Amino acid sequence: MRRTHVPAPLRNAVSALLVTLLAVSAALLGAGSAQAAGYRYWSFWESSGTDWAYATQGPSIVRPDDGTVQGFRFAVSEDSSDADRPRHAPDFGAICADTPAKGGTKRVALVIDPGTPEDAPDGERPPALRTACAQVAPDASSAEALASVAKPLRYDSSAMICAISGYPKTGCGEQVPGDGDGGTKDSSEKPSAPADDDEGGSSGGGPSAGLVVGIAAVLLLGAAAVFQARRRR
Repeated sequence: MRRTHVPAPLRNAVSALLVTLLAVSAALLGAGSAQAAGYRYWSFWESSGTDWAYATQGPSIVRPDDGTVQGFRFAVSEDSSDADRPRHAPDFGAICADTPAKGGTKRVALVIDPGTPEDAPDGERPPALRTACAQVAPDASSAEALASVAKPLRYDSSAMICAISGYPKTGCGEQVPGDGDGGTKDSSEKPSAPADDDEGGSSGGGPSAGLVVGIAAVLLLGAAAVFQARRRR
């Protein structure tokens, strides 16, 4: 069998092409990861004993029992598993110590955590974390308990809480780039909680499946070109 000779200029050109394609692929994939987005919003939490659990229903639906502890945290997060918890223990005894029980009412302990300056919208600074003991009617919802101690509240058309005690002044569940610059971009979808990764769409700005497949196809074509070149005399 005769040994195939590939001219040096052709070998060099094909090698340079493959190196370039690999570099571009890495850059695209890296950029996609760097641009992963989150949402800036008030998350709703319920006490799970000594810790917090992300609420599965909105505050306008939940009707807490007497002695319940609930929390609200303002932050940027990609989804419910990534959301920041309130930075205060869910301690009903401590929060409602100065609010004695009263017939015909219930007490709901609330932790209201506006978050950190890093998560604040441009031009705003979060107020201090605070706790409150709401004493409300027995059938009051969590939203009604919150309204009794933290007005003004602001909602959007889907009943998502946009502001508690007037913070923030603007915005409601807006999408935030994952580059850490604090900027925002409008999103037509403003979920009450950020979308989960398994909902079938792109989760937060990463490279799409089509992009990855396209890169793989180009690399495959490049490899085929090398193979064909080696077969030619």
